[in-house]
Amino acid sequence: MSSPVAFSAAGGAAAAKGAKGAKGGGGTRPKLEHAYLELRTPPPGGGLTPGGPCGRIDFQFNPKELSLTKAAAWKRTPAKGAKSAGPPEYQGPQPSKLTVEMFFDASDTQDTSVVTSVEQLFTCCVPTNETRQQQRSSPPWVVFHWGGLTGFPGYVSQVQAKYTLFTTSGVPIRAVCQVTMEEITGDTPGQNPTSGALHARRVHRVRAGDTLPLLAWREYGDPAAWRVIAEANGIDDPMRLANGRELLLPALDELERLEATAQEQGRSAGHDRRR
Repeated sequence: MSSPVAFSAAGGAAAAKGAKGAKGGGGTRPKLEHAYLELRTPPPGGGLTPGGPCGRIDFQFNPKELSLTKAAAWKRTPAKGAKSAGPPEYQGPQPSKLTVEMFFDASDTQDTSVVTSVEQLFTCCVPTNETRQQQRSSPPWVVFHWGGLTGFPGYVSQVQAKYTLFTTSGVPIRAVCQVTMEEITGDTPGQNPTSGALHARRVHRVRAGDTLPLLAWREYGDPAAWRVIAEANGIDDPMRLANGRELLLPALDELERLEATAQEQGRSAGHDRRR
């Protein structure tokens, strides 16, 4: 299964069934899910797989629309003296971009919570303290979530904030923010599979009933590949998966290399124990 271009959706059939039942009067109302931005630790060494969660920014109100952009790069070589343009040559895809509007309001409390939320968004554009100390400055990576909808791992490329309401003492209590996120990476073509380069990975949110062998079977058609998922996510006990946890699923073309690495590490560990 390839990585999604923009979003992966989980539980769509169940949600549709629940909504149909509710409409017919025999079911419960669908649960209200609030959108949020999950902040992830930048990977060490310039890798392409985000680290563990390091925070989140909740939407006070769910967005009324999501703007997605995907473009392709083409190049034309002009021919001198020709009556028409030369044929275009495909250069490759441009990164996916997601723009959302975040609305914050504190007109009832008259406090500084709006300023705090806007400042938290701005920190997504500056390096984290941890990466500065390690001399590899990088802002946090972000993943957009809304119920079963999960966006691509990306970074915040721009935040535009407009304060529209103030207290009598000048404290902003209402703001509208336009947040633009850009995809970190897509597929990495033409790479030597033995070079150790990382490929894009899909993000899966654990649901009730999920197990690593089941996820491996769904993703790769091989339940025995669960060890690769465990290794990629630092899981010591495969029987304990917390609902809601985000798991990084290695791309299919990366699977063989990771399996070989895991087997080699297992043989090395066995050799050390025998010594």
